[in-house]
Amino acid sequence: MHLLKVIVLLSWLCALPLSAAASPQTTSPSQKNDEIEAQRRAFAASIIMSLADETRSYKDLTLRARVLARSADALWDANPDEARRLLRRAWEAAEKADVREDEVASRSAAPVMLIAMRRGDGGDSRAEVLNIAARRDRALGDEFLAKLNATTQASPSVNDSWTTSDEMSKRLSFAHRLLNDNQAEKALEFAAPALDRVNEASISFLSRLRLLNAALADKQFTRLLARAELDPASDANTVSGLSSYAFTPGMYVTFAGDGSVRWAPALETITTPNLPLEIRTSFFRVAASILLRPLPPPDQDLTSAGLIGKYLVIKRLLPLFEQYAPDTAVALRSQLTALAKQGTTIADDDDFLLTQGIARDVDSHTVLDQLQERVDRAKDQRERDEIYADAAAILALEGNRSAQDIADKIENAYRREAARRYVDISLLRAALAKKNSAAALRLAKADSLTHPQRTWAYLQVARLLMSSDRTRAVELLEEALAEARRIDDDDADRPLLISGVAIQFLAADINRSWEVANEAVKAANAAEGFSGEADRLSVALVTSSGLKLIDLDTAALNPSVLLSSLAKQELTRASDLAKSFKHEAPRAVAILAVASAAMTKAKRTK
Repeated sequence: MHLLKVIVLLSWLCALPLSAAASPQTTSPSQKNDEIEAQRRAFAASIIMSLADETRSYKDLTLRARVLARSADALWDANPDEARRLLRRAWEAAEKADVREDEVASRSAAPVMLIAMRRGDGGDSRAEVLNIAARRDRALGDEFLAKLNATTQASPSVNDSWTTSDEMSKRLSFAHRLLNDNQAEKALEFAAPALDRVNEASISFLSRLRLLNAALADKQFTRLLARAELDPASDANTVSGLSSYAFTPGMYVTFAGDGSVRWAPALETITTPNLPLEIRTSFFRVAASILLRPLPPPDQDLTSAGLIGKYLVIKRLLPLFEQYAPDTAVALRSQLTALAKQGTTIADDDDFLLTQGIARDVDSHTVLDQLQERVDRAKDQRERDEIYADAAAILALEGNRSAQDIADKIENAYRREAARRYVDISLLRAALAKKNSAAALRLAKADSLTHPQRTWAYLQVARLLMSSDRTRAVELLEEALAEARRIDDDDADRPLLISGVAIQFLAADINRSWEVANEAVKAANAAEGFSGEADRLSVALVTSSGLKLIDLDTAALNPSVLLSSLAKQELTRASDLAKSFKHEAPRAVAILAVASAAMTKAKRTK
């Protein structure tokens, strides 16, 4: 019995070290997940920093600034101090890029307008850096704004109702980003310093703000009305700008002293606002007080619109006054007569810009009823063709298939082809909106469509069918791929659309998605001008009422969407694929997409 106890004790002592040694090696599933996520974050941070170092060799300073700023954005949650350092490097590169652009522009024949328009949209190199800095660190954003203001005080913007200073245009650019994130109050707070004058940028912002918070936008608009009424520099173009908010949001029109017109067609459909009665009344009162100011002698008029521009603004807005403020309309008609006596007339009273956005849209019955009369009054073939194009465009947007027959009446072969393309794309979009896959597919096969447009169309129909008829959807994806391969090798649309095919295969066949993704990389390497991001796929048509433009949605085609999705499947493999892009811009976009996906997943599962 004693011997048995000794044996048991020795057995227990021998087992004890083994248990003690094994205990530290045991890890819980949550600890293991934390370790995996830490490795993902470290891997993502390392490829971001490697890309940031790579930018030192970039000759394109604009690209360097963009990549550094986006690298900082992706790295922020993991290492905010390093991200701030990258943002400062990005700002330095952006400043140099903009200085170089100004030097090139100064040697160009007509640079000022182009640069002003681009910067008015926040489109120069510093804009994206500022947007990211202000979103991530308000103090850093203010620091960059102060630097920007210091460099632009010596050359303030011209008061032409369109341009603003660099500081203000960038404020509004970032404020628009906040609106995209549904942060109306924060957007207004940031934009407020840029909203004290009437110009295209301020009115455009207020029109978009009103979609999110009408009360906030109307309050700011009321302040703008009061300032305009008291400002002796306010003129007819000021009134035209204010009318954009009140009646034609998205469309901003101004007139010059020689009768020329500058205008921006609405890039997005914004319904005419239903302004409170007191605000609408205030608009007409302020507008009348400015438009009815005494006329100076023609040689002493220093306003931006001039006497001819004033004539045109009054003529354009008169139908609104007759509808909402008839008593004032009488005085404005007298003003028109006085201006006409000074020789202030226009060559063509039917200029479409005088009614664009003001006149009510006509329906298809009216278009068809008036078509022949308009054609009979046309001066020549070109005018007849433009009238047919106008009628076809209106009918097509309503989904009326008679638009095709009318487009075919156009005599000029080039214009006829353009009109049929516009009509077929319009009808296709209408069919997609109604989820009519059969009609949409029939239109996708139309001869008028280009290879990129047909590829895009096949992708839309495939997306529509993916949940109800996967087999047919996959067949359409293969047809889309075959169509994309018909696009020229050096065309940037080719890699973009092949990426779109790979993205849709994610939902149907992951292995096929990887195969097509590799083909997209090869296509990108062959297309030197491919930026790695979606460029606009659009369809344009010149009609009797101006330029019509349809933008096809390409957001779902971006390689960044593809690489981000693939990274969530196999991170290392996606990283290797991203690094196989040859050209700097698409390579940077792809690498950042992979890194951001890794960071996002880590943050979500933390």
